[in-house]
Amino acid sequence: MIYVVGLGPGKDDMLTLAARQLIDRAEVLVGWPRLLQLFPDFQGEKIAMSGSIDQAMQFLAEISSRQVVVLASGDPMLFGIGKRICQHFPPAQRQVIPGISSIQMLFAEIGMDMNELYITSSHGQSPDFDFLFAHDKVALVTDQYLGPYRIAQQALIRQLKRTFIIGENLGYANQRISMLRAEQVQRSYDMNVVIVLNESPERMH
Repeated sequence: MIYVVGLGPGKDDMLTLAARQLIDRAEVLVGWPRLLQLFPDFQGEKIAMSGSIDQAMQFLAEISSRQVVVLASGDPMLFGIGKRICQHFPPAQRQVIPGISSIQMLFAEIGMDMNELYITSSHGQSPDFDFLFAHDKVALVTDQYLGPYRIAQQALIRQLKRTFIIGENLGYANQRISMLRAEQVQRSYDMNVVIVLNESPERMH
């Protein structure tokens, strides 16, 4: 059986009890190296993911008769590996254990509801910015190529007034949250989530 387990945003106390119990009972722990490092005391077999996702699916099929936990950062079904595993394996062979996503955490940290929110990602792709800016409340999981600065530049090109809330390293000791106008957004940020709001900063207080 393959269990896809969401680890949440990086803080050990935000890992769900269900996730912890499955990890403790697993025969095999599979994940990217930085996720495996979170469990130094795991007694079973650890296998670091590398190469393509297609290769990972083939490998998981070969060991699916064992108790396998695949680690996912945040929530597995929010731009994570969960979607691909659910597409590849039938329900009888896999189960997804949700986790707290970085988007959920950022909204909780700033005390803002997630109602009427449009969620997307810029990982390896360029969003349709006209469609994106048509929404009043947007959250993006970003990458190093298309991050807060490039998104803010697209707002400025369109002469749109938007507030950017940038959450860096959410759940880690060096967490930082910034609230900025588009013209204030800097070129470089650490691992982050971006909220784009169609309202002025004054209206948020």
